[in-house]
Amino acid sequence: MMAMEDGWLQNMHRSICMGMLSQLDYHLDVKAAKRAILDGFRKTDESLLQESSEGGWQDGATAVCVWVLGQKVFVANIGDAKAVLARSAISDGSQGNSDGAHALKAIVLTREHKPIFPQERARIQKAGGVVSSNGRLQGRLEISRGFGDRQFKKVGCSATPDIHSFDLTEREHFIILGCDGLWGVFGPSDAVDFVQKLLNEGLSAAAVSRRLVREAVRERRCKDNCTAIVIVFKRS
Repeated sequence: MMAMEDGWLQNMHRSICMGMLSQLDYHLDVKAAKRAILDGFRKTDESLLQESSEGGWQDGATAVCVWVLGQKVFVANIGDAKAVLARSAISDGSQGNSDGAHALKAIVLTREHKPIFPQERARIQKAGGVVSSNGRLQGRLEISRGFGDRQFKKVGCSATPDIHSFDLTEREHFIILGCDGLWGVFGPSDAVDFVQKLLNEGLSAAAVSRRLVREAVRERRCKDNCTAIVIVFKRS
């Protein structure tokens, strides 16, 4: 979930996946997989910073990424894009609601990186940066982690992601990835309910993603960038 060209996405994906696969033998090494993700984010940021310096531009991007390796799911993010998991409180073999659908709980898998949060503020100040009264890094940048933004790198803007992993069971139904525009008009539970209803009606994940964005922009008047991806887990 990045406001970047497809080439950067492909390069990061290739770098991280090759790093993960090089560590695999007969079992998944979770620590090695997380190291591969960290390395992939670092290399992507370095490449973007070099190109922006050569091209004389200073843009940046947030990111939220998901990898599913067997029964293990990895989620990594920088900035304010979020991943929300829909998980049922009961297994598929248990009794559901009166309408035949399980009640799904919305679980936020990511942590927002903004200068106003104590942990991020402390890291920024240690790097010599300032969080202004408007809550922005150096009075300008609303996020504290992201790719690029080279003018803020020396004052605390990091491309180091938070990484979360969990085991995939029959309780996990789908994940919603969205940039800050989506979450500005949708709460996590609200989004999960919206997606669940459409999936129960038989819509594909791609169609649901489009409907989610359309609802955010046309009906809820989102004024920011709005991107959404719905990942539905196959049921056994």
